[in-house]
Amino acid sequence: MTTRIGVVTFPGTLDDRDALRAVRLAGAEPVPLWHRDKDLKQVDAVVLAGGFSYGDYLRAGAISRFSPVTDTIIEQAKAGMPVLGICNGFQILTEAHLLPGAMLRNNHLHFICREQRLRVENADTAWTSDYEQGQEIAVPLKNMDGRYVADARTLDELEAEGRVAFRYLDVNPNGSLRDIAGITNAAGNVVGLMPHPEHAVEPLVGTGGTDGLGFFTSILKKLVSS
Repeated sequence: MTTRIGVVTFPGTLDDRDALRAVRLAGAEPVPLWHRDKDLKQVDAVVLAGGFSYGDYLRAGAISRFSPVTDTIIEQAKAGMPVLGICNGFQILTEAHLLPGAMLRNNHLHFICREQRLRVENADTAWTSDYEQGQEIAVPLKNMDGRYVADARTLDELEAEGRVAFRYLDVNPNGSLRDIAGITNAAGNVVGLMPHPEHAVEPLVGTGGTDGLGFFTSILKKLVSS
């Protein structure tokens, strides 16, 4: 039976086609999902792709949180469906309270676009099991509202429970607290990060090459084995 992974398109989503391609390259069936539809088309997992949904009005991800498809994703994520939020998708996950904390404007107040080195801090989630704990990878990063913040108690809980999934290396590009680049929920089925693994799934892309492909092979193996 073919594993089906949905990729959501909101008005202003930019990276849905890249995410669909990454899903296909990993060996799963990519399924486009439209923000107005509550039906997830019987997918096994969902990717919330990057971009500027609704122009980032109010706050990045704030309007998309109330789209019909998001209501269904919230329900299914709480029931265990794997969900990956990339960049704008991470912002939506925090707005939907599937992940704690918030994403604020970069501390230098500029849009940033660069290749970014990361360290894998948690290789036990549905989206990271094809990596090794402590592995260093390089993937593209591009954002304006990429500064992860949370209160000290939340940050301490994330650290203590091993829920910091990725940390920035060499340079903190946006002022994220404790160099956090991505986090996971307690169950490990929901992961959000600001860098873009879907842009690093083929050898021709930068020094990281295929460093991002592990997200998509990880979820494929997880779903096939369950």
